[in-house]
Amino acid sequence: MKKPRIGLVGLGGIAQKAWLPVITRSADWVLAGAFSPDQQKAKIVCDSYRLPLHSSLDALAAASDAVFVHTSTATHFEVVRQLLQRDVDVCVDKPLAATLHEAEQLVELAHRRGRKLMVAFNRRFAPRYVQLKAQLAGLASLRMDKHRSNSVGPHDLFFTLLDDYLHVIDTALWLGGGRGVLQSGTLTTTEAGEMLYAEHHFRVDDALITTSMHRRAGTQRESVMAVADGNVLHVDEMREFRQEKANQLIVEAVPGWQTMLEQRGFAGAAQHFIACVQNQTMPQTSGEQALLAQRIVEKLWRDADRE
Repeated sequence: MKKPRIGLVGLGGIAQKAWLPVITRSADWVLAGAFSPDQQKAKIVCDSYRLPLHSSLDALAAASDAVFVHTSTATHFEVVRQLLQRDVDVCVDKPLAATLHEAEQLVELAHRRGRKLMVAFNRRFAPRYVQLKAQLAGLASLRMDKHRSNSVGPHDLFFTLLDDYLHVIDTALWLGGGRGVLQSGTLTTTEAGEMLYAEHHFRVDDALITTSMHRRAGTQRESVMAVADGNVLHVDEMREFRQEKANQLIVEAVPGWQTMLEQRGFAGAAQHFIACVQNQTMPQTSGEQALLAQRIVEKLWRDADRE
């Protein structure tokens, strides 16, 4: 089987911390190179990974079968649109685009061109969350908290909902089994319109799903607790797995061989996308899937704006 040619757009912090160490570490695909408008800074990064640097997005597209996009959210629409029009498969950081209208246009374009469009919701590929989802038969309730130590502002409410809270909504509803119906919730903002606290309650069939985020909680903490038929399950920081069953507590520590990028799902997400390109299969986190969470975020924002 021909190895796919993989490219990368955007070489900022998230690309360097999470994606380049994964993408550049396999013999199952060919590295086509990277592109960034800041060619001087990009050359330093590319040289450190022995990665070809292309002078334009078109040049990278011509050399690639699939491209990972790690540019700013504001540029997602134009970058992804150009790649899809060049018949290149795309995996893009969440959110798919800066507005719901733009995201819907990209999904429609990918469908029309017959291209794969994946949004990199890495938590769906985190081994502990995959393990948790497999054990949620008879789910009654699930709560996901993702708090920040002190990250109020400088952006407005919509930016934070789309940039960070989107992760919580997508992961919690995915764990809970699919499309959720919003039951109630609250959004607290500062006088400057920055997000301070969010909590929302969804119904998925018979299960109640709760999402929560405080931007100034004094701690960087992510946890999930699920109550199912016969057991209570906890996942902390995508590392520790605890199960309470038959009056016993079972604790599973993270495997010693597992890297941080594997624990947080970045490795799994990258490998899944490339496997989809190789095998001509649809990504689990396709553009259509990404629209579900983005539509909810847009509704939360619009409802808050009317209050």
